[in-house]
This record gives sequence, C-alpha cells and structure tokens, in this order.
Amino acid sequence: MNTSPPLDLAGTAVSPDHYIDGRRVASERSFALSSPIDQRPLGQIAEGLEVHCEAALQAAQRAFPAWSALSAAQRKPLLDRFAEEIGRRADAFCQLESLDAGVLLSRMRHGVVPRAMLNIRWFAEHALTLQDRPIDTEQAHHIVRHDPAGVVVIVTPWNAPLMLSTWKLGPALAAGNCCILKPPEWAPLTCSLLADAAHAAGLPPGVFNVVQGSGAGTGARLVGDPRVARVSFTGSVPTARLIAQAAGANLVPCSLELGGKSAFIVLEDADLDGAAATAALMYRNAGQVCLAGTRLLVHAAVRERFVAAMRGHVERLTVGDPRADSTEVGPIIHPRQVERVQGFVQRAVAAGAELLWGGERHPHGAQYFQPTLLANVAQDSEIVQNEVFGPVLTLQSFSSDDEAVAMANGTDYGLGGICYGETAHATALAQRVRTGFIWVNSFGIRDLAAPFGGIKRSGVGREGGDWSFEFFCDIKDVVVPKQPFKASFSHR
Repeated sequence: MNTSPPLDLAGTAVSPDHYIDGRRVASERSFALSSPIDQRPLGQIAEGLEVHCEAALQAAQRAFPAWSALSAAQRKPLLDRFAEEIGRRADAFCQLESLDAGVLLSRMRHGVVPRAMLNIRWFAEHALTLQDRPIDTEQAHHIVRHDPAGVVVIVTPWNAPLMLSTWKLGPALAAGNCCILKPPEWAPLTCSLLADAAHAAGLPPGVFNVVQGSGAGTGARLVGDPRVARVSFTGSVPTARLIAQAAGANLVPCSLELGGKSAFIVLEDADLDGAAATAALMYRNAGQVCLAGTRLLVHAAVRERFVAAMRGHVERLTVGDPRADSTEVGPIIHPRQVERVQGFVQRAVAAGAELLWGGERHPHGAQYFQPTLLANVAQDSEIVQNEVFGPVLTLQSFSSDDEAVAMANGTDYGLGGICYGETAHATALAQRVRTGFIWVNSFGIRDLAAPFGGIKRSGVGREGGDWSFEFFCDIKDVVVPKQPFKASFSHR
C-alpha cells in the first residue's frame, strides 16, 4: 500500500498514516488536525476505514500464536527495548503532545515520558511473576496459569494519549496479547510516534498496530468485531455505553475507566494553606483530568479562610502557551470542548450560582479558559452532578463528617477523591467515601502495583499490578490429582 509523506512538526517527522503489520499504511480518506495552542493546522491524518480495521485484525491474529508462545522472560528484552526507544524520542514525544493536545511541556518532560517508559518496563518485569502458581489441596495439585487472551483493542482519550496508551499496552503486551491501538481523533500524534518506537525496538509485525480515526467509525468497527478478545477503554460514559454494547454482543470483556466528579474534602482540622495549594492544582491541564477533585467540600467553620488562601494560589497561576516553562494552565483541547465548558458555567450562573472567580474565556487565546470557582450550588444541580472536564470547580460547605460523606457520595460518579485534615481524622472519613481511590492530605500519588479504577458511572474493572493481568489474561486451572482417579457414577 502507498504511504504518505511525514508531517514536519516541532522538528519531528511524524507519519500521518496507520501502522499495521509492521508497516505504514495510508488511507484514501483523512481528517484535519489542528493545535489547541493557536488553532494552527497540523496536517491531515489517515482515517481508519473498514479495510484498515480488517487488515489490523488479521495482522494481530497472525502474530498472536508466535508472540503468545514466548515466555514472559523472552518478551521482556523486546519490551525493554520498546521503553528505551520511547526514551530516545523523549523530546519529540514532549513537543508533539504539547502541540497536539495542549499538555504542559514541563509536565511531559518530567512526568509523562518517564512514566510512559516505566509503564512498559514495569509490566514486562511484573509479568515474570505470573509463572504457574501452585495451589495444593488434599485431593489435587492445581496449576493456575495466566494465558494470553488474544487480540486486544485499546481506545485512549485525548487528555493523556501517551501515558494512557502505554499504561494499557504495557500489561497487554507483557501478557502475550497482540494489540490494536485506536488513538484519540483530536490528539493522535504521539500514538503514531509510539509505533515508530515499537518498530525500532523490533516488536514483530502485527504485535502492535495503530489505526487512527473516529470513535463512531474506526473505533466501532474494531470493538464490535468477534475476533477481539478484550477491549480496554478510557473516556466518557456515553462512549463507554456504546463500546460495552458492541463488545457485549460478542461477550467480550471490557475494562472501562470513565469520568469523575471527585470530592475534595477540607475538614475543620486541615492544613488550610496546604489544602488550598493542592486545590489550585485541580486547574492543571486546563482541568482536563478525570481524577481531579472538582467538588470542593469545605467545613463551614473554615470556608472563608480556605477560599482566601486558594484565591491567592489561583491568582499566581500563569495561563498561556503550554510550551513555556512558566505556564501552569494551558488550552482546552478543541473548540467544541471550550463551548461545552462555557455552557456549563453560563447555565450554573443563570441557575443562581455565585461566581467567585473566572467564568470566561481567557484573553490568551480562543481555546483558553479562566480558572473558575462557583459557589452557592445545589447538590442536585447540573454543575455538581455532571463532569465538566475543564478548569471549573464548585464550592459547597458542610457542618459535620456525616454531611461531608453524604455530599461526597451524592453523585453517580466514584473515581477518586481527596481528603485534607488531621491524618487519623481524614483517613477515617476517607474510608467512608464510595470511590475507587482517595488521597489523604495529598494528590496524584500513583504506584503501578496498586489498583486504579472507579465505581458507579466512573468505570468497570481495575488497572495496575495483578489487576491488569487478571483482565488481559485468561485464567486457567490445570488440576492434577494426587491419587489415581477412578471414574464412577456413584455419589457416595
């Protein structure tokens, strides 16, 4: 098949084509890509049609027998080289994702790229622990195996394309599966560069494929195919419902990491300045972070002092070009998302919310929005109940721990949470919040060995450590009797 000339972006040559069966594949159809920083056109990206999805599925199927037959120890050197190749392209990954998704360049350099490398290396190492696990009983010796599931479709969101792609690819590949990655339509460039890294590392053709395109077109074709063994998705609740329906028709297991409307609880005995400084962090990545604590629940006795302290931190935030080291809040990904965020704020104010700060587009550019805080919001209001996914927080007050817990649990989401207060007090209250995880007097601490995921509308399943392998593997029990087995219809 023909290939397209590479795009020259931020000093990097990046292919706009798919990556299927170890080579680049062009498409007769494409979609336009522009930068959220300044709306500059970045180029035309190949759109995945039925022929490309079919080619990727066939390639992954062909590659699966040989790749799955390798031991974890045999796959590990290839995956380690994959991580090394990501590192060799570190600056390119940083520049492209900042240009493509508006992510802070400093965050890419110091957080995302090192984490992407670790995602591959850590799971390659952890897969070595999945040797046949024995269970001895009185009657038999059980050998519990983690067998590769087959062809895996991975669908990632636009707010963290590189990190979340490698977070899923690491365990899926280490377990012996062959993967098809469907990048986000609004930010596909680092996923394309990821294919270059995999190719340079020597991953066999068909083990890792990238097919670009829309969720409704390309994504739907892939997740609904009966040859797929697993679907791993991070994104919105409406899209997850469609994916679950399509995969469910074939009884294909899905891992769904979805939205959040997490509570940020500030108790009366909290370090208020520390809590306020952490609350200001919720505006980073322009609020496009699913695990951010967007609902500030502050004890009534310290509300005014907390707001004053937070205002000071927010006023020092620099909104601007994400490639500048001084910038702390960058652009929103797409004009449609800007309109969505602004609509939430306008409707909340019209319903009686008090605008403490922000509320408008930022003068830096068309896709920049002011860090915003809304008070006087009802628990059942749209702005409290629904995910905004922008730099918009709400403020509510409580007078008792029971009230705080009721408010924290009073949405259909349950991804994360934050609780600031005296350690024992905050820890005890955190255990009462119904959520997948919650940080005490901290934010963003993650460990690859720990489980990650939500409850209620925030998702299905857990990722990380053994939980990732439980999903990406078929668990098999090989039962060997300790005594000679005699077949009998007797029930005695």
